[in-house]
Amino acid sequence: MERPVLRWSDRVASPRLALMLTVAVLLSGCLGGLQPPGFQGIGRGQAPDKPEQTRLFAAEGSTAAFPVMDDLRSRQSVLPAGGSYAAVAQAVMLASGGASAAELQMAKLQKEAVDKNWLPQIGPVVTLDSLGVMAAKLVAEQALLDNGRRRAERAVAAADVEVAAVSLAEDTNDRVRQGLELYIAAEKARAQAAVASRGVERLSAYQDMVQQRVTGGLSDRSELQVVSQKRAEMQATYSGDMQSAERSLNDLASLAGRPLAGLRGIEPLGQGRAEPLSVMRAKSEGARVLALARAERAGSLPGLAATASLDGGGSFLSGLQLGGANIGFGTGAKLRALNATPDLVERRFAEARLESGQRIDSLGGEIAELRLRRSQGAEVLRQTMGNLDLFVEQYKAGLRSLVELVGQYDAALRLERDQVALDYEIARREVEVAAMQGLLVHGAPM
Repeated sequence: MERPVLRWSDRVASPRLALMLTVAVLLSGCLGGLQPPGFQGIGRGQAPDKPEQTRLFAAEGSTAAFPVMDDLRSRQSVLPAGGSYAAVAQAVMLASGGASAAELQMAKLQKEAVDKNWLPQIGPVVTLDSLGVMAAKLVAEQALLDNGRRRAERAVAAADVEVAAVSLAEDTNDRVRQGLELYIAAEKARAQAAVASRGVERLSAYQDMVQQRVTGGLSDRSELQVVSQKRAEMQATYSGDMQSAERSLNDLASLAGRPLAGLRGIEPLGQGRAEPLSVMRAKSEGARVLALARAERAGSLPGLAATASLDGGGSFLSGLQLGGANIGFGTGAKLRALNATPDLVERRFAEARLESGQRIDSLGGEIAELRLRRSQGAEVLRQTMGNLDLFVEQYKAGLRSLVELVGQYDAALRLERDQVALDYEIARREVEVAAMQGLLVHGAPM
């Protein structure tokens, strides 16, 4: 087979093409694509007029770091080290499937691949002509004017990483929150069961006293029925509390993958305050929406690329290729919609910040109210216990019946049981606030 010989014109074109591609690669790598200044933002000249959007949605730029992920990584857990809360958090985290972490790693790899999109693209092209003859050639293409499309593609990949990081933070904090809420519910039920248990023991003693009085003819059976009913009600309350504690512990064991024995008590959380995760999600998703809009707009504008091809026969061709500029009847409306994207993103971000702030303020108000009830309830309980002691003295002096004493004691027990629950209701709301702010889990492993 005779070896093909390159013509003199091809030999002249080769160094010209090499020089052209070299210059294009250098310029595209430095500038993120040769593009008019007016098309750097979503609309003509819009980016310089709104620098706050660049700061807020930093993933929009091609060389941006990861401000959202850096923020999440710097967060420290407010759970006391070495305590019951930390043990619960560690157990439920070890039992996690890790799907969100895998998504974050995949997003990082995809961004790493997209970061090289400014380099020339080389690939085979196979064609079939009208005579049924198949021809194959190798084509290299380097974009010279893409109106910021490749820069926007890199921004989309960076924003995907940030969204995946927020998803990981949300999943881990929500999982720890679920575990802690189950643990707190179990502790609340056990604390209430302890109060009910003391009540059953005391009411059993009162029941025995009335039984002796009925046997001796000093009381009728109606008093025994009243006391027996109070004891049965308190016994049912105790049984319900124990069942509730067991159910919460079983659910916690299912979440953690193993029973968590030997953990008791609730703990105060450390000091910490951070931007809610819902706001961080709105910020990262906003950056992605802006980047997608920029990429779509760039695809609607004229583009220019340098091409070079080599077929199986050794023929070498080079030239320029014009692309983009697919204009239709709806092009104007499409561009206007893309120009409205920053306003939509800002509104979504403001809405997320407002909703999260309202929820956190609501929980803070509930915590303050519960603390006030706890303070006032402690004084009421102290007075009730004082009245109970007075009833006992009056009963011994014959001024009060045993039925009246039992009724007073039953009321005091139920008041004490409600008072005990307040500490755990406060703890549950504190955990919810910390979860919303992403402060239940250290962010360093991210």
